[in-house]
Amino acid sequence: MDPSTIPPFDRQFFEGREDFTRIGRGAIGGKASGLYLIREKILSRLDRAAHPGFEVNVPRLCVICTDVFEAFLEQNRLWPLVRENPSDEELARAFLRADLPPGLAGDLRALISKVHSPLAVRSSSLLEDALEHPFAGVYCTKMIPNNQFDIDIRARKLGEAVKLVWASTFFAEARSIMQAARVEWERERMAVIIQEIVGEKYGERFYPTVSGVGRSFNAYPTGHAVPEDGVVSLALGLGKTIVDGGRCYSYCPAYPKAPLPYKSLGDLMDATQNRFFAVHMGPLSDYDPLRETEYLREHPLDVAESDETLRFLASSYDSDSDRLYPGLFGSGPRVVNFSPVLTTNQIPLNELLRDLLRLSREALSADVEIEFALNLDARQGLPARLGFLQVRPMAASTEDVLVEEEELSRPAAVVASRKVLGNGTREDICDVLYAKPGSFDPARTVEIAAEIGKLNGTLLSERRPYLLIGFGRFGTADPWLGIPTAWGQISGAGAIVEATLHNMRPELSQGSHFFHNLVGFGVYYLAVEPESGGRVDFAWLDRQPAAAETTFLRQVRLDRPLHLKVDRRRGRGVISHD
Repeated sequence: MDPSTIPPFDRQFFEGREDFTRIGRGAIGGKASGLYLIREKILSRLDRAAHPGFEVNVPRLCVICTDVFEAFLEQNRLWPLVRENPSDEELARAFLRADLPPGLAGDLRALISKVHSPLAVRSSSLLEDALEHPFAGVYCTKMIPNNQFDIDIRARKLGEAVKLVWASTFFAEARSIMQAARVEWERERMAVIIQEIVGEKYGERFYPTVSGVGRSFNAYPTGHAVPEDGVVSLALGLGKTIVDGGRCYSYCPAYPKAPLPYKSLGDLMDATQNRFFAVHMGPLSDYDPLRETEYLREHPLDVAESDETLRFLASSYDSDSDRLYPGLFGSGPRVVNFSPVLTTNQIPLNELLRDLLRLSREALSADVEIEFALNLDARQGLPARLGFLQVRPMAASTEDVLVEEEELSRPAAVVASRKVLGNGTREDICDVLYAKPGSFDPARTVEIAAEIGKLNGTLLSERRPYLLIGFGRFGTADPWLGIPTAWGQISGAGAIVEATLHNMRPELSQGSHFFHNLVGFGVYYLAVEPESGGRVDFAWLDRQPAAAETTFLRQVRLDRPLHLKVDRRRGRGVISHD
């Protein structure tokens, strides 16, 4: 888009008339372009009269354009260091020591002098959220409390956050993904979004009542739902819980009252959210500008209950009747299943989300993923404010692939699944990297992620796509739910399989960034759940000679490529060895 259509930065910011401004004349990047599209092409078509009680908008923001990023690098002579491929910490320290361009320093100080609420400093690179090269969740986003009394301290903190986002352009994970996407890292340029955070302050915490991600297409429908009915994931607090693959509540917007397919209330209670993220507004025990999560804290549910933010989100468990009741009653455990919103319709959020998904899909002419944050009135629920934070297209192959039911049980099937993402075939994978079932330890998944990252780097440099098999969720923020890999640690995989073990049986991957990168990079995904007839033939894999082996992983290299078929329409996938 043409950046000149966006008004230049108004130094009044929150007091000015413009709520979407820019600093500089260069490009605004993928994420900012998506926000502009939301405002101009999606929300402009929303029938607001059909959703009384809801204020819906793009939270006020300012974009620092890519030409300012280039000026920063040139002015501080940082290009030679970048080309040396230093460590992330060395690069970040060099960026933090460097001086901001004089004009930008003045603009940031003017902005901060008028704003005392928390801010999100978000990446918006040229490649980020582009359909052909999605880089969701790769670059930094830093949330700052912006509540220090001294304006100079607040301006310095904002400048540090901007520099950290700029530095993340060339961090190791970003370079690894560019290598996988066959993109030259020198092409990347970074714009930065400074945006108000939707939420309220509760003591030393600032957070929205609800964060959410919605998709217009659901690869894993249950019950009466079909893929085109979509899926919505909701969480208490900041959206980091969802986008990082943590515990949240997912439902079909066409059937919001339908119970989720858990075997028991105990399973539901174990799988739903028990902690939430907030911006820390109190004094810090440690100063660490290099850390993206410097100002984020996790809290247990009883903190939210004391803040009175669970009122419309939770149900209460009654042990006498062994039932859940919408709302907060008695002293039983709280279950964040959003029943007061979804089943009693006290707050007609679902109807609004269905409209936003429909309008977004029409605007992009493709299936979409959206992100939002919602702030409810603590007492009545409404009025409520919904901040529309992001829209991305979900690419999907239209290739007609047929996987017959009997193919799943053939002896040659190394992997068989009835829950898949993607659509198509591959005949170029000779390497398999898998977690060894006998040595897998949920307490050591961080180590397993590091081992995967090293082998991924080797295979990536050799340009050998591989099949990756693990247990629980890849990319999860909670290491007890699976293997907490960053995308750069698995970026060379051509197909990913998530299986379950007796001690690792969560609902499989839900993370927004993980899903978006799978779809955008054309990585096939198969979930293997024995109860649905899925399987992995570990015995056959164990009989193949090892090309590499670690404490937790084994890599085999086959003489002939595997045959991979994923049938999105029927929800079946099979990977066979002949």
